[in-house]
Amino acid sequence: MRTITHLEECCLTEAVAPSKTIDVRGLFCPEPVFRTKIEIDRLGVGNLLKVLADDPEAEEDISRWVKRNGHELVNFAKEGKDLVFLIKKVK
Repeated sequence: MRTITHLEECCLTEAVAPSKTIDVRGLFCPEPVFRTKIEIDRLGVGNLLKVLADDPEAEEDISRWVKRNGHELVNFAKEGKDLVFLIKKVK
């Protein structure tokens, strides 16, 4: 297994830097999905949206919405109680 150098890590981070970040923590279904949709609609194709949520239902709700609408869930992570989505607008 090869270790990623600091330079490679910086390049990877820049390559997946979101165009916009929204914080929907403290909001509950269906609000995180509604706000995600609004922001995706404002972005150009190929841009990335980072969504920070803390509603446990958001994991399934946002993931399902992304797939159903033809976008790409580039990354999903749990950071403590926070859910972090990185979504690429495909169409």
